[in-house]
Amino acid sequence: MLTVLLSGLRARWASFLGGFVALALGVGLLTTMGLGLSATFHAPERSPQRFASSPVVVQGRDRLVLDVLRGPETVSVALPLDRPQPVDKELLRELRVRWTVTTGDGGPDGAGVDAAGSGVAGDRAAGPDAVGVGVDAVGVDAPADEVRALVGDRAQVLTGADRVRADPDPERDARALTALNALLGTAGGVTGFVSVFVVASTFAFAVALRRREFGLLRTAGATPGQVRRLLLAEAAALGVIASAAGCALGALGAPLLARTLVDGGLAPAWFTIGGAGWPFHTAFWTGVTVSLCGAVAASRRAGKVGPTAALRDADVDTDTLPLGRALLGTGLLVAGAALLAWTYATEPSELLKRKTYTTLPMLLIGGVALLSPLLVRPAARLLRLPGAVATLVRENSAASVRRTAAVAAPVLVTVALAGTLFGAATSVTRTRGAEAREQTTAQYVATGTALRPVAAPDEALISPTAATSVFVRDGDEAVVKYGARAVTDPAAFAALAHLPVVAGDLHDLDDRSIVVNEEFAHHRVGETVDVWRADGSGPVPLRVAAVLALGTGDNGPYVTRANAPGSGVDRIDASGGGTATTRALEAAGGTVRTADAWAAAGHATNTPQTRLGMILVLGIALLYTVIGLANTLLMATSVRGAELASLRLAGATRAQILRTVTGEATLAVAIGAALGLAVTAAVLSTLGAALSALSAPVALALPLTPLATSTALCTLVALASSALPAWRLTR
Repeated sequence: MLTVLLSGLRARWASFLGGFVALALGVGLLTTMGLGLSATFHAPERSPQRFASSPVVVQGRDRLVLDVLRGPETVSVALPLDRPQPVDKELLRELRVRWTVTTGDGGPDGAGVDAAGSGVAGDRAAGPDAVGVGVDAVGVDAPADEVRALVGDRAQVLTGADRVRADPDPERDARALTALNALLGTAGGVTGFVSVFVVASTFAFAVALRRREFGLLRTAGATPGQVRRLLLAEAAALGVIASAAGCALGALGAPLLARTLVDGGLAPAWFTIGGAGWPFHTAFWTGVTVSLCGAVAASRRAGKVGPTAALRDADVDTDTLPLGRALLGTGLLVAGAALLAWTYATEPSELLKRKTYTTLPMLLIGGVALLSPLLVRPAARLLRLPGAVATLVRENSAASVRRTAAVAAPVLVTVALAGTLFGAATSVTRTRGAEAREQTTAQYVATGTALRPVAAPDEALISPTAATSVFVRDGDEAVVKYGARAVTDPAAFAALAHLPVVAGDLHDLDDRSIVVNEEFAHHRVGETVDVWRADGSGPVPLRVAAVLALGTGDNGPYVTRANAPGSGVDRIDASGGGTATTRALEAAGGTVRTADAWAAAGHATNTPQTRLGMILVLGIALLYTVIGLANTLLMATSVRGAELASLRLAGATRAQILRTVTGEATLAVAIGAALGLAVTAAVLSTLGAALSALSAPVALALPLTPLATSTALCTLVALASSALPAWRLTR
């Protein structure tokens, strides 16, 4: 057995090359993504900046702590506030009396500094129009135990590395890593899915091409078990060698990935690859497992090849869809369609989330790809072009179902991934832009981090709003933090806003009420909701003034500025007043745009970061498709020497044979692209129905550039991989 194995590996190294490259590349990419993911699990330890010279920091509470039920027990949950609460003024005076107190710039806190904290260096108040401005933290040069004894439960005392919580935007590193984690997770999922598919398909097709060889082995006395063990041994050897090479490739590629992500703005400047070991173990054993699993089904089929198969000359495929493949393909297709329909019927907003439109299409893609042999023959018969070459292309494609399906499948995967991933992401982004534009009747929108107050010119309406948060209990088991908008002038807001109100009236919004959406646990007009404000104060009972449709998730809630302490105006909607209005908005210190330009700028679908993310994910799928296509067509065309020689004897010219071979490859690519577009249409149409059910504008986008690029590249690779061996065989 060992002699046969080694001899076979040496004699058929070319046929194993494609599978080796695909598996090594897959393991390398999994290793690279795993190393990148491991680096996103924890932000680096940062030294304090704002209070670097102070051994102790006294800071207002920056967490809202509430009790919730977890089964039979009551536990406390802590949710981060938008900004820490101001330190109590009496506590500040006590601290100043006993110790040296600094305000965040290293200087003393004393004469010339307003007691309320206005103008204090390092103060994280929201701006000159902020409500409830105060000192949020001070540094104290004193022993920590003595400071804790004085402070008690009136504030929190930070020491050591915890002092970083007093720096501006202490959560920025965590947010950056969360976004990067999502990107690398998507890329890793695509890598795993496509690599498994390509490697399994490669083994299955390789076994189909070796039917005569297995028949000869059976004729020479080999048992079905020996044939199966031979294939599994080949797969194990290939898996171990390719996986080891892939791990080495991944170790080299991970630093390059980190630099690319940093240079492209997808990762913060400090992002680096760590030294975690689990990505290597995971990728290596995944590669070996994929190699063996891809060979199991193929080995079972090989064991069934009888001795008389060596004497068969016909290349017409029979039993192209074994029962196991048919059941698995049907199960994946039904599961994908059922989950898509169930999600639309129960939680349509879930279809707008990345994890949903990334994972659900993979079930559909896998199901259609496994069942593709059933579709190849009818699709090939549709080709009705005149001429002998067209007839040969049609009949050869329909007769050699395995070859045609093996070429069409990787194209299907790539086109479907390009269409569903990027089509869904672009559609959601475009819909949010259209929704934002529909929700204001303003002519102009000014935006900025801290806009100054402006007076409305004659015949003009101006509605300043601010970003804030509210915390609401969802039953006894959870507390939910909602991003909200704080309204300065409820009357002007109601006049300029065009929100999807399903109940109530925006004109009823005041300091004792709230506008919610249908996602709220309490969303009946007139019902009272207990709300904790952005600074943790509360609960404040607010009456539901109006209820909005959920939309894409950005519809409310809305409160007045009285219920948004510490919020600073970051958006001003304005209409009427002509040039006087635009001059007033420019004086506010922000960026002034028309409403159309504001909506487009805030929901751009083609930013440099978006393009790089698309290139990363689609590039992985395309790379695998190129390898799968080239390997399949090189193997398939190389064993057609006798068939092509017969065509020459029948009078076919060399050019006609080349056109026939390349025509078959092009037809297979076209079938794969058509199936991929069908999956894309199913996913995007369901997404459109979900947007309609959420009362959001339907702005579906078909990603023509990724689809055209994928199909064109697949076609070029298919033409080259089929023409080159055919040219050699017909010399």
